[in-house]
Amino acid sequence: MSKAVAFVQGASRGIGLHFAKYLANKPNVFVIASCRDPDNAINLQALSKQVNNVDLLRIDVKNEDDIEHAAMYVKEKYNSQLDLLINAAGMLSPSGRGETSLREVKMQDLEETFKVNTFGPLLVAKHFGQFLQNGNSGFGAKSESEKLKHSGILVNMSAKVGSIGDNSLGGWYSYRLSKAALNMVTKNLSIELGRGRRKVICVSLHPGSVDTDLSRPYLKSIPTEQLFSPEYSVSCLMNVIDNLNVCDTGKMFSWDGSELPF
Repeated sequence: MSKAVAFVQGASRGIGLHFAKYLANKPNVFVIASCRDPDNAINLQALSKQVNNVDLLRIDVKNEDDIEHAAMYVKEKYNSQLDLLINAAGMLSPSGRGETSLREVKMQDLEETFKVNTFGPLLVAKHFGQFLQNGNSGFGAKSESEKLKHSGILVNMSAKVGSIGDNSLGGWYSYRLSKAALNMVTKNLSIELGRGRRKVICVSLHPGSVDTDLSRPYLKSIPTEQLFSPEYSVSCLMNVIDNLNVCDTGKMFSWDGSELPF
């Protein structure tokens, strides 16, 4: 397949939607965009009607059967090839607000948040990671060195608040813990998918403070100059992605390309 294939998991709104839009406007790229209910994802449906290179799939990341069935579809239609996988689905907590104290921590909220933010991306990698090993380096920095060549890129959308080393405020237990665990997923995947000749670059990315549904309850506390539109954040993140090489695998980067501590 001469065209690159990009898969955005969690593409119905927010950053995931704008990744799908950005990639759909790139020449020679097929875009696979998934969400829980694509039939009612108005913005995704509109995108798929505007262009002819967007394929919509139904995936609830809390359901491994959904993920496995989608992988079978991609295997057949795209000849087991992926060049870029972006795990973008995420939630702050079932209530929509981060816990500010231990009194607010609930088992059900922890489980739900981990299913979406951590276990889902891991299971997507389980079923789609092998396709990235069949990629054609459609994204990332190009290298003439065999040691620095890669076949595909896997991106887990993380957050700075998931950094243990950067945590000075506490709170947001469900979200912080799930993103810290996601960063460990990224590190583990970078080791397993980095073996052999068909290397996959695996990174966690922090998008900055972005005006999305997830962050909307806290927008008033963010200075205007530090608040990004989804379009701007995705443009910056794609610049980071397009400059990745195998030396970057297993790390977390911010929207501006700076490395963040796990």
